[in-house]
Amino acid sequence: MAVDWDDDGTMRPNRRLAMRALRYFGPHKARGLLVLLCIAAQSALGLAPALVFKGLIDYLSHPTRGYVPVLVYVVAGIGAVTVGGLIGVAQSYVSNMISQHIVAQVRSELFESLIDQPVGFFTSTRAGDILSRMNNDVGGVESVVTDTVFGLIANLLTGAATLVLMVGFSWQLTLFVIVMIPLVALPTRRAGRMTYQARSQTQGKMAEMSAYLQETLGISGILLLKAFGKQPAARAEFGRLNDELRQLEVRQGLVARWFRMLMQTLQNTGPALIMAFGGWLVVSGHTTVGTVFVFATVLGQRLAGAVSSIATLHVDVTGSLALFGRLFAYIDRPPEIADSPDATELGAVRGSVRLDGVQFTYPGADRPALDGITVDIAAGELVALVGPSGAGKTTLTTLVPRFYDPQAGRVLVDGHDLRAVTLASVTAHIGIVFQDTFLFHASIADNLRYARPEATDAELVAAATAANLHDFVTGLPEGYDTVVGERGHRLSGGEKQRVAIARVILKDPRILILDEATSNLDTVSEQLIQAALRPLFAGRTSIVIAHRLSTVLAADRILVLDGGRLVEQGSHAELLAGGGLYATLYEHQFRTRELVAD
Repeated sequence: MAVDWDDDGTMRPNRRLAMRALRYFGPHKARGLLVLLCIAAQSALGLAPALVFKGLIDYLSHPTRGYVPVLVYVVAGIGAVTVGGLIGVAQSYVSNMISQHIVAQVRSELFESLIDQPVGFFTSTRAGDILSRMNNDVGGVESVVTDTVFGLIANLLTGAATLVLMVGFSWQLTLFVIVMIPLVALPTRRAGRMTYQARSQTQGKMAEMSAYLQETLGISGILLLKAFGKQPAARAEFGRLNDELRQLEVRQGLVARWFRMLMQTLQNTGPALIMAFGGWLVVSGHTTVGTVFVFATVLGQRLAGAVSSIATLHVDVTGSLALFGRLFAYIDRPPEIADSPDATELGAVRGSVRLDGVQFTYPGADRPALDGITVDIAAGELVALVGPSGAGKTTLTTLVPRFYDPQAGRVLVDGHDLRAVTLASVTAHIGIVFQDTFLFHASIADNLRYARPEATDAELVAAATAANLHDFVTGLPEGYDTVVGERGHRLSGGEKQRVAIARVILKDPRILILDEATSNLDTVSEQLIQAALRPLFAGRTSIVIAHRLSTVLAADRILVLDGGRLVEQGSHAELLAGGGLYATLYEHQFRTRELVAD
């Protein structure tokens, strides 16, 4: 990423990062040129008060043509201010259009990069940090584009136009004012560096707080907090984060306030010094009273204001690069799982799956989650995965839809290596029912149509009926329009699972992956889920992490994993007769659970 780093790990800006940020203006050259023309016109018209005041004062010192010239000066000044105001409105409209387009582009690039990241990225990154970059950092870019970039150009043009007019009025006074400019410019570099660091640290702490709030105030987090009585600990942790953020924001504010105080002091001292030097020029006959007055009250202030604004904008630009740096850190992340340049469409699928010498290790793990797995699953076969916790069952199911790529070996569907076909064509043929059922805060119908948005109402009902869900839904006051709440918390566990099953039935995939977590359901819900699974399995290649003996018995084949290795496979009777790990699991897990359920 285009940033430099200090020895203490603090990010600081460089020219490459700034140039990359400026590239976002490329597609808006025509609008940008219009904004520049408006700014130039405003800068020129902004000099009208100086011309009017000088002319009035010098004329009133020696009025020779009556009162009419006074009216001409006044009308000209009012007209120039009015036209300048109208041009300013047009400039604001166009510049806001540019800024909103750029913000939308940055937001889109960030979102597209995020959704292309592998599942591992989201398991290792706090959701609050991601949301902070999407909301806080992208939102900060808007003010950078609208106020900072065009503001910098406006002040440069204003300063240049003012300087030209000043030289025309009095080169001596102009030279005197220019000598004072370094007093304004010298502190800017130091202030910019301090503001950049302060803003970067503040944004990082805001991301940390957002992550904490997202975890704590989400429905799952708040239920856990209340269940364990952790309100005092939560208050203490939030208090710590809040206090650290407060201190960082105070520091950032003080840096800016000290800088503004210096600018204000120089702006108030400047006119007095101009009057003193200008008075000597008037007495010695080198200039007029109107010129000195205009320098002290209009031109000097206008030039000092432009220089001060440029200095302040330099601080803002330098600080805003912290936002771009944080955004580019995510935008530049290469997707680990992506289509190869020569990837082809998978096409029609029968549903056979082969894992060929697959080895996979999670980042930072000290041993493989899967170690040399080779297995063939025939099209239409129902395979149950069995094994102790940590055996590699879930990891195996994540490789089939290509949530991860193995470090060694291949995963094939109908003989096609998944890395040689497009991701979209793979996922189009795979349906997954997760152990932790997730539903959107939307209606039941919307949650079902997530699988197939174009599905008709009749198809929706058919899928729900097959999943033993339709009767329950029609009994609700709003039927299929019933909103399920955050993560589906208005529904029971069994009801959510039936919605998830109906969603996959509606998709009608050739390959089904199911983490059959039904052991914590009541007997009625368990029976409804088991009944819903029968039409789901029919005619599909099904890979099921089995939690119930009924599923194991219904499987065409059982794969037994232990420590990332495939240690046994066969039918229930064959494995039971073998007296190996499966027989042990049967006695201590499946059989015991069935007896308890009975």
